[in-house]
Amino acid sequence: MRQGLLDTALDGAGAAALLVVAESSRDPDLAVFVGSAHLGQSFLLAAPGRTPLLGFLVDMERDEAAATGFELAGAAQTVLECRRRGATESEIWIAVLAVALERVGLAKGTVALAGRAPAGRTHVVIAALEERGFVFTDGHSLMLNLRKAKSRDEIDAVRRAAEGTCRAFRRVAEVLASAKRRGKSLRHAGRALTAGVLRREIALVLASHGLEQPEGNIVATGADTGVPHTQGADSKQLRAGESIVVDLYPKGLLFADCTRTFCVGEPGNALHAAHALCADALQTSQAAAGPGVLGADLQKEVCRLFEARGFVTAGSNPGTRSGYVHGLGHGVGYELHEYPSFRSAPDNIGTLEVNDVFTLEPGLYAPEEGYGVRLENLLLLTEEGAENLTPLPYDLDPRAW
Repeated sequence: MRQGLLDTALDGAGAAALLVVAESSRDPDLAVFVGSAHLGQSFLLAAPGRTPLLGFLVDMERDEAAATGFELAGAAQTVLECRRRGATESEIWIAVLAVALERVGLAKGTVALAGRAPAGRTHVVIAALEERGFVFTDGHSLMLNLRKAKSRDEIDAVRRAAEGTCRAFRRVAEVLASAKRRGKSLRHAGRALTAGVLRREIALVLASHGLEQPEGNIVATGADTGVPHTQGADSKQLRAGESIVVDLYPKGLLFADCTRTFCVGEPGNALHAAHALCADALQTSQAAAGPGVLGADLQKEVCRLFEARGFVTAGSNPGTRSGYVHGLGHGVGYELHEYPSFRSAPDNIGTLEVNDVFTLEPGLYAPEEGYGVRLENLLLLTEEGAENLTPLPYDLDPRAW
């Protein structure tokens, strides 16, 4: 963990410690510390100049917790004592955290609070600790800033997720390229080729690479592609000549994210032109991405490119549902959407820096015409520029893959 960065962040926030309260080690604010350790209800208390204190509420997880190398809080004993006297869950957490704060030498003071614990219970617990002299401040923004630049191990984890993602896209292209046509309808292995069939093929490939899909995926076709976040119904049959948008964002320890748009058979002129323009926008913005560049400036440049070709954008018409309707990209890591930001934002979260991992995903949408296009690469920023972690073809025609 980036102890020096954490100490600096706490100093900047005027906080004596960071407290992460989590329902499991899958919580991104905790995962950045404990990696692949398997824990249920747990917490981490980090103060400058000392090893973080890791607490777990179920004693059966003691070996998992010990493998992290952190100092262990021994909270399971406190939990057992609380349960014997019939304490509520909130009372258990109050007792556990009070002991932990005392153990790191904090009797009062400002603590940055992070984690995804249930809001209601957290409110009760924090109110009780405030009565003891503690003040709590926003630790969520602190953690997003801390997670922005990726470590070598984190970059390796993203690479593994990206490799599995690329394999899944190769399988998508293979299935689409081998599809048989019956009129406009597409068939695969003797049955109708639906979004659900394609989704199952994707799941098999990702699972074989140890990846899961906690946020699902997008396999949209035809009119569904005109609305960017429409997932696509499994029953929807794929048809020749229509756009097929496939957006995959699987997770190992960290996420990957990539999108391609396909068309089996001849695309209409509008779809073909929009796809070519998106490919141009992606390659142009990718070439311009470098250390010190503002994500918001790249967004503005893509808006200008699209507007010069007659498309409405979110820059010229905020809230538009046609044309370029969303932001250019987002950071990727323990969460699917992290920093850097591509919206107008403070420099510290919007400036691209070495070891940032992020997407660029220009898209054009015409819901009234029944098509949409999006192309997205996952990138690692180096001193030399943006390295593409998803080096896949852009072709609409899957046979070109």
